[in-house]
Amino acid sequence: MRTQKRFRPGDALKQGVLLLSAFLAIVPTLFMIMTALKSEDDYAADKLGLPTHPVIDNFRAVLVDSPFLSWMANSVLLVAGSVLLSIAVSCLAAYAIACMEFRGRETLLALSTSLMAVPPVVMIVPLFVLYSQLGLISTYQGAIFIYAGLITPFSVYLLATFFRTVPKELFESARMDGAGHFLMLSKIVLPLSLPALLTLVVVNSLYVWNDLLIAIIFLQDDAKRTLMAGISVFQGRYNNQVPLTMAGMVIASAPMLILYILFQKQFIRGLMAGAIK
Repeated sequence: MRTQKRFRPGDALKQGVLLLSAFLAIVPTLFMIMTALKSEDDYAADKLGLPTHPVIDNFRAVLVDSPFLSWMANSVLLVAGSVLLSIAVSCLAAYAIACMEFRGRETLLALSTSLMAVPPVVMIVPLFVLYSQLGLISTYQGAIFIYAGLITPFSVYLLATFFRTVPKELFESARMDGAGHFLMLSKIVLPLSLPALLTLVVVNSLYVWNDLLIAIIFLQDDAKRTLMAGISVFQGRYNNQVPLTMAGMVIASAPMLILYILFQKQFIRGLMAGAIK
């Protein structure tokens, strides 16, 4: 017989906090979408109300009359390049730390993890001097290397934690069949670590997509401007046209929102990697 769970005052408090947090997170997004669907006259008449006559002219103007698609293509290129490079390096490093026996591997993991605490702004000057000497300023590959370096410490930490949850019996069985480390990584560890890999794709893509500091300093060519850098210019140019600006914000937010929705379940599972042995 199923026992009914007793209601406790603490449960109501927890649910209230969660509802308030969700409300505070959703309201700005709803305001952005509603404003983007208003004309200038509708926005001037009622700034907080629902759009009485929704229009899509703001989205057309953003996509047609501005280089938004070019900025978005540059951001997609940087996201894809840096995330793929980081995951490739992180998989090899995390496997070595989690699944191979050698002296100092815990120290290596601790050093890699400590790099997450280093703010990127302190590395701007030495990186800029180095890139100026190497001729990598305003190049896609230069920016990709920087982004990959910034997101790799977290990737190594998460993957190493997840790889350690793989049953040791699978490795022993594979060794008995003559499998080497690379084969075990590609055939055993990576297929079982799909939630962690998808989590890294979402988190790291979001970081690179939203970054402004590196994009402004190391991609100075207007033709290679990223979406976030372009939005700063776009917002200054159309500061008095709020619905048009909000339409640009909606378009900029849509790719990462879609990415999160597609991999939501795997994202949550990946964040819990290693929490339960």
